[in-house]
Amino acid sequence: MTTEPRAVPTSAVHSAGSGDTSSKPELITGSAAILRSLAHLGVTDVFGIPGGAVIPFYDELMAQDAIRHILVRHEQGAGHAAEGYASASRRVGVAIATSGPGATNLVTAIADAHMDSVPTLFITGQVFSTLMGTDAFQEADIVGITMPITKHSFLVRDAADIPATIAAAYHIASTGRPGPVLVDVTKDAQQNLMEFSWPPVVDLPGYRPVTKAHGKQVHAAARLLAESSKPVLYVGGGVVRAEASDELLVLAEETGAPVVTTLMARGAFPDSHKQHLGMPGMHGTVAAVLALQDADLIISLGARFDDRVTGKVSEFAPHAKIVHVDVDPAEISKIRHADVPIVGDAKDVIADLTSAFEHEVAAVGKPDLGDWWAKLDGLRTQFPLGYSPTTDGLLAPEGIIQRIGELTGPEGVYVAGVGQHQMWTAQFIKYERPNAFLNSGGAGTMGYAVPAAMGAKVSQPDRVVWAIDGDGCFQMTNQELATCTINDIPIKVAIINNSSLGMVRQWQTLFYDGRHSFTDLNTGHETAMIPDFLKLAEAYGALGIRVTKEEEIDDAIKLALETNDRPVVIDFIVSRDAMVWPMVPQGVSNSNVQYAKDHAPTWGEE
Repeated sequence: MTTEPRAVPTSAVHSAGSGDTSSKPELITGSAAILRSLAHLGVTDVFGIPGGAVIPFYDELMAQDAIRHILVRHEQGAGHAAEGYASASRRVGVAIATSGPGATNLVTAIADAHMDSVPTLFITGQVFSTLMGTDAFQEADIVGITMPITKHSFLVRDAADIPATIAAAYHIASTGRPGPVLVDVTKDAQQNLMEFSWPPVVDLPGYRPVTKAHGKQVHAAARLLAESSKPVLYVGGGVVRAEASDELLVLAEETGAPVVTTLMARGAFPDSHKQHLGMPGMHGTVAAVLALQDADLIISLGARFDDRVTGKVSEFAPHAKIVHVDVDPAEISKIRHADVPIVGDAKDVIADLTSAFEHEVAAVGKPDLGDWWAKLDGLRTQFPLGYSPTTDGLLAPEGIIQRIGELTGPEGVYVAGVGQHQMWTAQFIKYERPNAFLNSGGAGTMGYAVPAAMGAKVSQPDRVVWAIDGDGCFQMTNQELATCTINDIPIKVAIINNSSLGMVRQWQTLFYDGRHSFTDLNTGHETAMIPDFLKLAEAYGALGIRVTKEEEIDDAIKLALETNDRPVVIDFIVSRDAMVWPMVPQGVSNSNVQYAKDHAPTWGEE
């Protein structure tokens, strides 16, 4: 079903970031109306590539300078760049593509943004409205294709509907649970004239995100927290999206409860804080994994009980009562039943929960968590994050990533691809602030890192931005290095080159008797570097560096940090036998967490 645009409330347009006073109607093209609408909403940068169905829009784009357009080399790169832009800056990222294959090339990025709740606006051209449904050249029903992976998809056939639709799309993308919205505009709607005025009227029947939670539920949660002897604050990406890190810090220190931050929430709570146990889940710290498993109360804040966190759901945290806080009511009790469901914005709910907890403590006293912390501190001491030296003479990837973090510092932005290097980046870099670690969490999209880092650098030009990638991921989207060079976007790329699809290889080693079927990429052997990443970097106008010895690591990173006139690519040749530990094998209880191969902690559940 296609969705025709509706009128959008003025209040919604202003909340989306306009603040403009009403303008008198002016006769302009639909394409100009798209640009004017974006500018009124505060958009300053867009990523895209032209094609037949968006030529009218690009013609208008050329004649203005309010919005910077960055010409990418592939539409998927535009989509991931928009994600990186949004995730690093807390602003809506915008990507533009033509019809047919241009639009379908955005689908992976749209799905990625949907899984990770990234506020993004995707604008696509469509064939003439008179040709729709005829299998015209480069026609694809992108509205239908993207309905399952967007918050909403709009089809615009009439130029007069453009301002209201763009305003509505922006509002939907950036409010409630953020996410991607697609606006598909026919070519004739782009070409035709319309009377433009701002703000438009926006009316979205049924779209009323709940931000303020029910007070009774908050007080019920506070009562459980005051009575708990083994609580855990389970923090998800929703806390980052809600900009609720300050409120989280106050709640944590007021309650004294341990905090775990998921892959999407790294940096939401400072790693240096004594109450932080680290990341939970399949490759989380032993302390974080087992704290959740043995808790008597889990306060879930903007997390969705993903399978990578829970392990075997029926055996997850068997003794815990659950308080589930989420802005999206569809997430509540979807996977684990919530004893206290709370629908609301994390920023407001956490502040209210802190106040309610203080009220409870005043009446009944503060709970004693001494025994709980003694147990957890024992786990932290016994099972710290670490890694073993390699046995093949090649570099240890964990140490490289750790040095990147140490030499760059907490103000940097670290963007990971997907696989082993993603987990090591989550584990071995210390995050002290939100929006410092970007990755593809839910969809697990290989190829995310380079274009997302590019987008992050555009939105955060004064920060150092690293793309920490694998040799497999890097080969999927490295063409965006050309975009970076031409547009003066000096990202740093660290290729953790184990000459293989490392995470798949790890699973093959552990669960398939070492049968490494089709995971050898031949990128890191002296006799077969295909491609040679050093030459590839130079071909794209980037500084290329290869590191094969431990004593070269720091100098290479420092040279990258000092080079800001072009992108830098460092090819780190690492051991293919390195594995990500700890690990909870898929489909088993978190109680079976392994600290290393054949080394599982002894954990006596009471």
